[in-house]
Amino acid sequence: MNRPGWHPHLWHPFTQVATADPPLRVVRGEGALLELDDGRRLIDGISSWWVTLHGHGEPAIAEAIARQARTLEQVGFSDFRHPAAEGLSERLAACSGLERLFFSDNGSTAVEVALKIAWQWWHNRGEPRRQLIAFEGAYHGDTFGAMAVGERCVFSAAFEPLLFAVARAPWPATWWGDDGVEAREAAALERLEQLLETPTAAVILEPLVQGAGGMALVRETFLQRVEALVRASGALLIADEVMTGFGRSGHLFACGRAGLQPDLMALSKGLTGGFLPMGATLAREALYEGFVGTDPALTLYHGHSYTANPLGCAAALASLALLERQPHRHQTMEARHRPHLEGLARHPLVRRPRLLGSIAAFELPTDHPGYLNPIGRRLQKQSLERGVFLRPLGQVVYLLPPLCIDDAQLARCFAVIAEALDTL
Repeated sequence: MNRPGWHPHLWHPFTQVATADPPLRVVRGEGALLELDDGRRLIDGISSWWVTLHGHGEPAIAEAIARQARTLEQVGFSDFRHPAAEGLSERLAACSGLERLFFSDNGSTAVEVALKIAWQWWHNRGEPRRQLIAFEGAYHGDTFGAMAVGERCVFSAAFEPLLFAVARAPWPATWWGDDGVEAREAAALERLEQLLETPTAAVILEPLVQGAGGMALVRETFLQRVEALVRASGALLIADEVMTGFGRSGHLFACGRAGLQPDLMALSKGLTGGFLPMGATLAREALYEGFVGTDPALTLYHGHSYTANPLGCAAALASLALLERQPHRHQTMEARHRPHLEGLARHPLVRRPRLLGSIAAFELPTDHPGYLNPIGRRLQKQSLERGVFLRPLGQVVYLLPPLCIDDAQLARCFAVIAEALDTL
């Protein structure tokens, strides 16, 4: 059944056709702007789901992909390697401190690979550990393993019987003017310590900020104490940097800002600057060595057809080069956000403002918090009418723009949010 405004053959993600407005038709992107087929131009306030790192149509990345396409577009990675994959693995190892790179195709599968490595590493050692620990409110993706370690919610409810058990610790999210954070941190650490009394394969977390969970920030010192507990227990630490990686926290990796050194790190989204789908899981050399031996059962049997796709590797190398040549872009975004968010925080409808790197967020007052709260959709519609694309997480409103956004465009985003708030 075709509905007005909807394409007869497309199925859109996270979208209920019966209640949502038809999707807008984009024909071009340039810098921080999206151009619609009716000629309107929108500021992309969320980097097209957090992937468009440097801006739409970034020439350096486009040219790198074109050069690679003329040389080698694809080859099976089980039997071959190629210069682009070698170069990317070397660059990521150097800047992360994790020596081995396993390629995949998106954030969910990067997390799946990390979970499988952690679980099988203990199995290969003959010391199976049967517990995984995640944090309340987490989101790690929509494949089955990623759903299992994420918060159980409407996204995963239909699949609950198929999801494995996970132990959970509280996530003591904080914000400007928060007087209760220390007590919440103490309770969370106490609970984590109790959980770690059970032999645990790995603890997985989103360093510094839970993205889809509502831009929920924690303090660096809390994560350092988490890592100390994990190390004392012997468990592995998995950092899901799918959203936070590549400058979004103000540092290249949020782990670097927080002072963490995980055993495994999942990457995607900004990895290719938003040009091509690609995921990567970084691992310590000691974990890699745990899969090497003459017994076939030691092998990590995981992969997909486009593993280490040369075009994606070329895009990622070009994106990393841009970050290295223009570090001020991600290093100054927090300072650029701050005066605007401080002004917005005085609005009577703004609750719990918080800021990290290129992420500015706050909450709207509501008695029913959660992803399905319609107040976010109302603000999104008001912002669209004023030329800014946002996608609130229920009552949580946030800006996460491309690093190329100029001062006038950034100021316009905050002004539009203020105007939209006045209509609620």
